[in-house]
Amino acid sequence: MEDKIFKKYSLLNGLNVSRETYIDFEKFISMIIQKNEEINIISKKTSSIDVIRERHIVDSAQIFDFIDLNYNTTYDIGTGGGMPGIVIAIMMKNIKKEMKINLYEKSYHKSLFLKEVSKELNLETEVIQKDIFSSKELKSGTIMVRAFKPLPIVLDLVYKNFSTYKNLILFMGKNGKEVLNNTLRYWNFDYKEKMSLTSKDSFLLNIKNIKKKNLN
Repeated sequence: MEDKIFKKYSLLNGLNVSRETYIDFEKFISMIIQKNEEINIISKKTSSIDVIRERHIVDSAQIFDFIDLNYNTTYDIGTGGGMPGIVIAIMMKNIKKEMKINLYEKSYHKSLFLKEVSKELNLETEVIQKDIFSSKELKSGTIMVRAFKPLPIVLDLVYKNFSTYKNLILFMGKNGKEVLNNTLRYWNFDYKEKMSLTSKDSFLLNIKNIKKKNLN
């Protein structure tokens, strides 16, 4: 039975993910499904086990090799149901890397759920029930953003609200190339692209050195 489940995660083979990590992923999925009957953790359209595995867990986990492991703090801003923050925290736990994942989420009920998951899976996280836009002088290694705000708004947020950071990871959808090209008219930054493992129309961005262009 376990081997069949592990095969579902074959897209992550390149990341050398442990069996213990997959087991924790499955526990997380079970908690999502159970809580989703009470509150809207994820969309009902994506709440079957197989869809959660690929669309949420694998999709989140694929950013792991973009995480800067030289820092002991990472932020997930607008984490929602814990993607990608909880997924990355699970992976950090199972490689025995001491890194605190700060999870920003405005919703009281989702924040409570994230705390329950973190306690159950023994994750090194801090759940911050607060609007990230009201927090200033933040310091981080990696900043993660998935299904939160459009690229220009995220860049402005990081530029204004983080005093230090190493890199910013974003999930870009079907119109991502157009959004990226339009954004580069107003912002300067170094970036690398990585094709998504879960969608041929999507890609990841790893961004550094964000600067606003002077258009005067």
